[in-house]
Amino acid sequence: MTTARILALAALTLLGSTAWGAKPEDPNWLQWRGPEREGKATSTGLLPNWDSAQPKLLGMVEGLGGGYASVSIVDNMLYTTGNFDKAQGVVAVDLNTQQIAWKTPVTESVPEHGYGGSRSTPTIDGDFLYVVMSDGTVASLDRKSGRGVWRRSFEKEYGAKRPAWGFAESPLIDGNLVICTPGAEQALMLALNKKTGKEVWATRGAQLGEKGKAEAGYSSIVIGTGGGVKQYVQMTGKGLVGVRAKDGKFLYNYNAVANDVAVIPTPIVDGDYVFASSGYQTGAGLVKLSRARSGNVRAEEVYFLEPKTFQNHHGGMVKLGDYIYAGTKHNEGFPICIEMKTGEVQWGGNFRGEGKGSAAVLYADGNFIFRYQSGELALVEATPKEYVLKGKFMPEYQERESWAHPVVADGKLYLREQDKLMIYDLTQK
Repeated sequence: MTTARILALAALTLLGSTAWGAKPEDPNWLQWRGPEREGKATSTGLLPNWDSAQPKLLGMVEGLGGGYASVSIVDNMLYTTGNFDKAQGVVAVDLNTQQIAWKTPVTESVPEHGYGGSRSTPTIDGDFLYVVMSDGTVASLDRKSGRGVWRRSFEKEYGAKRPAWGFAESPLIDGNLVICTPGAEQALMLALNKKTGKEVWATRGAQLGEKGKAEAGYSSIVIGTGGGVKQYVQMTGKGLVGVRAKDGKFLYNYNAVANDVAVIPTPIVDGDYVFASSGYQTGAGLVKLSRARSGNVRAEEVYFLEPKTFQNHHGGMVKLGDYIYAGTKHNEGFPICIEMKTGEVQWGGNFRGEGKGSAAVLYADGNFIFRYQSGELALVEATPKEYVLKGKFMPEYQERESWAHPVVADGKLYLREQDKLMIYDLTQK
């Protein structure tokens, strides 16, 4: 075989390994909802069906503290947040030994709010991690030692109002900035220098709609470029908002997806389009973003779905191809698939899944994992053609509302259940 032929075959092999937009496997899980905050894992070679072979429990770790936060993973170290005896803080687990490596209190006391416990998934950036505690403390820690680097307060410094169930954001790292959402008049959104914690900009004077609460929601920021402007897209108490990335200038608000109780799901960004939803009999909507003459960005509604058709209470939504997969109905996880550009239901929405309550949804290797509030996990084929259940199982331990989002990294499934962490093998060994 000639050298040219060998090189051509090698090139085809490389192209095939990344075809259809597939991303290389990453053993790490650095932030909320994974690599791009989209609820998609990169692991392959996973069990294709749980009826024939169920995930095997590899171990259980205790000492995470009370809370609903998910986990982040890097270099075989796992990080999360929890309530300890006298404070809320960050805990690190050595996955090699399945032992607690360190715990660092961050707040001055245990935050008080409904459904007590932590919410924030640590965001990993190099040797540091970043969190937002449920009392509105945003902080940076050295991830190897647990040493605190800096911390700021949404409430004390910006007059932010604590939501009824606490601040629930997982902060975004973008370049040298930490981006977070106090939800206050002085700072709807806030950019801090990630090394020092000093303010870089704050979004002030935002023109928000009448519907909803003038406070932070329970969502986390994603990056968008709609209308040709780099922006931070977020769900606040007043609904969907966009803020210009370079200086924090308020761009737009889509108020139709707000409600007077809580807005929770992370919005889905796809080019010039943003899809957002909330529960409490609110619904969902798709907006198209375009550049306005003033340099602002205009958000125009493409369609709105009434709550009887689609509403994601919490548990999140995942876009795969042209379709969105999620649980629908308030405080329920009825599985559903809709076409994003049209809002047309492809399947589901009218039958209960394999568990009760809302369902956290994660894509992994051709299937979706639905984790229900009642603890059950279901494996559902990732296809818009029909609902195909490929098995289910009940984890080893279930204490109360199983709201922590599942994580799949390096062929393993990580389930946080309050003070305990369960680790399952998802490979076909």
